[in-house]
Amino acid sequence: MAQMTLKETVSSPLVLRDMLEEMAVKELQGPAQGDEEEVSERIRDRYLVGILAPRQRAEDMPLPLFEKPAAPPAEDDDVLEGDFPPGEELGIEGVGRGNLSGDDGPTELSAPMSKAVYPSSLGLSFCVPLETTSLKVTTRWGHYDKNPSEFLTNPKTGTPKRVWKRRPCGGIPHEIPLQAGAVGSIIPDESFPDAKVKGLIRRRPDHWSVTLFMVNDGIEPPPPNRERTWLFQCEMAVEAPDGSPIFQKRLNRIDLPGTDEAYKQENEMLAMLYRRHVEFAVGHNIAVHADVDPEDPNRAIRLSSRAIPSYEIPKTTPPTIEDANQNPAFAKLAGVILDMKTLSDLPQNQLRPKLEPLISAYREWIEREKAKIDDPAEGLAHYQAVAKKSIDRCEKTLQRIEEGLTLLETDAQVFDAFRFLNHAMWLQRTRSLFAEGVRRGKDIDYNDVDIPANRSWYPFQLAFILLNLPSIARLDHPDRSESPDAVADLLWFPTGGGKTEAYLGLTAFTLAIRRLQGSVEGRSGDDGVAVLMRYTLRLLTLQQFQRATTLICACEFLRRQAEARGDQRWGKTPFRIGLWVGAATTPNRTAHSEEALKTATGSADKKRPGAIGGGGSPHQLTNCPWCGSKIEFSPRCYHIETPSKGRGRTFVYCGDKFGQCAFSRRQSPDESIPILVVDEEIYRKLPALLIATVDKFAQMPWKGETQGNPRRIVSA
Repeated sequence: MAQMTLKETVSSPLVLRDMLEEMAVKELQGPAQGDEEEVSERIRDRYLVGILAPRQRAEDMPLPLFEKPAAPPAEDDDVLEGDFPPGEELGIEGVGRGNLSGDDGPTELSAPMSKAVYPSSLGLSFCVPLETTSLKVTTRWGHYDKNPSEFLTNPKTGTPKRVWKRRPCGGIPHEIPLQAGAVGSIIPDESFPDAKVKGLIRRRPDHWSVTLFMVNDGIEPPPPNRERTWLFQCEMAVEAPDGSPIFQKRLNRIDLPGTDEAYKQENEMLAMLYRRHVEFAVGHNIAVHADVDPEDPNRAIRLSSRAIPSYEIPKTTPPTIEDANQNPAFAKLAGVILDMKTLSDLPQNQLRPKLEPLISAYREWIEREKAKIDDPAEGLAHYQAVAKKSIDRCEKTLQRIEEGLTLLETDAQVFDAFRFLNHAMWLQRTRSLFAEGVRRGKDIDYNDVDIPANRSWYPFQLAFILLNLPSIARLDHPDRSESPDAVADLLWFPTGGGKTEAYLGLTAFTLAIRRLQGSVEGRSGDDGVAVLMRYTLRLLTLQQFQRATTLICACEFLRRQAEARGDQRWGKTPFRIGLWVGAATTPNRTAHSEEALKTATGSADKKRPGAIGGGGSPHQLTNCPWCGSKIEFSPRCYHIETPSKGRGRTFVYCGDKFGQCAFSRRQSPDESIPILVVDEEIYRKLPALLIATVDKFAQMPWKGETQGNPRRIVSA
């Protein structure tokens, strides 16, 4: 019989996702091989979560990772393979001793590693009605002990190998009467008396407030094999003896004296917005899952602990044309023009009729929300003040959007920059899809992706851009001041909803309006950093760099086209993007970039080990962002001139063999793809858009090369 493929055995992507989630939980929490599994490695190294250590510890605590033992371990004790100073077993020099390189600045010496701390209890707090008389509590865990294996043998002696064997514990429900006071120590499994259930019950005017804990009340012995007293895969569940939905919403309003007023207002705002999202319990050292009553979403049937919590976040999608035609709430959106190509071609006197429906729809939505304040069915009786304040903020936002549209109507430079941003984003969207298709080896034509569905704004993206046009275009705008009333807007919702495109669109407008306004008070609009995007994680920074590079390529493509026609509006300085993330990822100096290329091609000077200077590489793009052609890390796609030998620049060319790409060596010999990935070159060339990590950003006050007076910065 032919074997079935994974695609044939999985019915849908959702089923595959559930399978991956289950595999991850078993890998991190266990038991990966079933209830009575055998584990040959040290059990604390095998599983990482759902663990309870003994509450009473011996003085000789478990050794942290990489720490040398003070004395040779007992023969049967578990130790890590290889006792090295931090980092040496990984082949990393200087880890734990500080980085003394001057390029990235001195790094503080690492703090000494503290001893590992494991929780000894997990618990949850919840509320039940006063008429509830008792609760049923069930705890489960796994206990591991060293025993001869039933399957593995010692290759030297032929005897059964000693392994950690799991024994399931608990699982027997215990009923707890509801009466005010402490919950005595309940032993769920007599074979392991150190595992106990404790708690506290408080009587409130209209409910019982209950806190229950599962505790490892044992004493940790000295080595060997401390894990004999530890609990793994710990779980606790609470329900009514008759299975009725007794769990109700926890009250979380803050009325404590001395609480900061701004914090209280924010808490009230969140409580109002999420008033229909019920929190049934709060976990202590653990997350909580609630089985909601299918007939009443405000009640839960069962509460259970989750060492690895999960939550399904609904996808954020904009209303479609079909929604506008079928739902009266979206009817006014039907007339708004969202096609970037159409918006880039519109004359100025035709713009308002195409965007006015966006404002009308938002105004109508505000009126509908305002009417809900006095509607008893909306449950806003306790949120009158914060609801009215929220509506006031929405009305101010509406005024700002109208101000942006009026500015587009009356200011020729703002209108030209708006057309530029739409043209650049149209190319960014379609070129990204085209390049991705080429990268995946598809037989694709650019005209196949240059369609309205691939180059349209979401309504919120267009509103966000209109909202911010005045403060970016007008140098005297109040939002550019230090006033407490100045506003900075933040897009805040789940991944995949279109935040990045909104930021990139505003970036394109910022670059364009600077070029159109020219020099202001002696500061050039063609040069300097205009936009700084700062990220916390380097991986995320690299991902955003790849997306933003396509936009900068689009801006540079439009600038070159205009320059070829004799149109100098967009300046003579190329639009460039910089990646500023540190020597571990990108080179600090052009000489380091040259050494990285020589090392990759096998021509490096073997007598000078470590000449790269940090291990960074300029090879951050594997495919051309404009056409998708492969970019090889070789002299075919890279040309590097150090300051002592030339222009001090790392040129990265598209790998298109026929030179048809706008950023190939044939068509762009003096600029290449407009990216800067070497710190030294970033300081000299000052890219229009700079993507940086927070650690680099923090160096600005201390590093002379970074100091300057950029005309304006938009932080995303």
